[in-house]
Amino acid sequence: MSQIERQNHFAAAPPVARPAPFIAPRRLKAHRITSDAEAIAIARELATEFAKGAADRDRARRLPIAEIERFSQSGLWGITVPKEYGGAGVSAVTLAEVIAIIAAADGSLGQIPQNHLYIVEGVRLGASEEQKQVLFQRVLDGDRFGNAFTEIGTRRNVDFTTRIERSGDGYVLNGQKFYSTGALFAHVIVAIANDAEKRSNFVFLERATAGLNLIDDWNGFGQRTTGSGTSTFDDIPVSEFQVVPHQIVFDRPTPMGPVAQIIHAAIDLGIARAALADTIAFTKTHARPYLETDYQHGSDDPHVIAAVGDLALRVHSADALTERAGRYTDIAIADPNEATVAAASIAVAEARAITTEVSLHVSSKLFELTGARSTSDQYGFDRHWRNARTHTLHDPVRYKYVNVGNYYLSDTLPPRHGAL
Repeated sequence: MSQIERQNHFAAAPPVARPAPFIAPRRLKAHRITSDAEAIAIARELATEFAKGAADRDRARRLPIAEIERFSQSGLWGITVPKEYGGAGVSAVTLAEVIAIIAAADGSLGQIPQNHLYIVEGVRLGASEEQKQVLFQRVLDGDRFGNAFTEIGTRRNVDFTTRIERSGDGYVLNGQKFYSTGALFAHVIVAIANDAEKRSNFVFLERATAGLNLIDDWNGFGQRTTGSGTSTFDDIPVSEFQVVPHQIVFDRPTPMGPVAQIIHAAIDLGIARAALADTIAFTKTHARPYLETDYQHGSDDPHVIAAVGDLALRVHSADALTERAGRYTDIAIADPNEATVAAASIAVAEARAITTEVSLHVSSKLFELTGARSTSDQYGFDRHWRNARTHTLHDPVRYKYVNVGNYYLSDTLPPRHGAL
């Protein structure tokens, strides 16, 4: 086989482009959550609903439009709006737990609001007072922000070619994004674009804006229903009010990076919890003893018992490190400076490292402990590993270990970025 033939043989099939779903303008105001405890309680209630159809949605790659509407109308998409603007201003510990609870029910549903919440934090840190008043109110009322951040074809994923160029009293936006997680479900699309000084900005666009095109062409083998497709922007006029500076939140010590990253850790933690729960439930009800033993049931095998104990310890360790990272992030939010932001970044890096490893390990070990029967498509257990493998590729965990080691060995502060 020639080199060209080999390339063609292994080339990925082009993604199938589907029309973006119709998302009706919001008609009702979302519920207003007022406390951390209420946020946790509502997340648990929703998780019970969302878990029921998770495997079927994944299998059919059915976009969870009704579920997303229920999710945002519950008020959970507004829990990080500061109290002085009418929100609950929940702790980072609570934020991570809410996302982990939802991700355990459905990994895709856990990921979809990640960028919305990132944008809310970006508004808190970078927007003008007038912009905060308007945008926070929209979030509390139930409007969803969808991201148009990441591009391909550049040296790094933060080397944006999408541009806003001066035109009269405003700008003109042009560009294309490859990953737009949440945009298909959003009322407002938020693009990251560089200005003439090559500094990044949020650009807020109403979903129906002329020149904005959303394409449902995400074909990853995991996180199938996140709607992480393509978005394009063709000569779109943009006013000053629609632009929120974003680079500035990394020019100084802010909790932007830790907040973004702890949500990612929580998604993987939720997937690990779900894989562990399915391992335990299936082992109890279906696992058969190995033919060389005399055990009555597979769950009586001490090798299986020890392995399940090991998985539980790993998941509980990930729980503890994620909660710890939330506490450090809360300190950085209350008092952002070089020391507190660095400490939060390192604590979150540790949580990201362990949740990455644990989500992949538990979702793979599930099949070893439960046997060939568990690979049946009727159970959909494979989605845990596919979701974990896909989501953990957002940000290479190998750099987390380097940053953590440098911090403790040489007092080197970690870089400030959101690692979108």
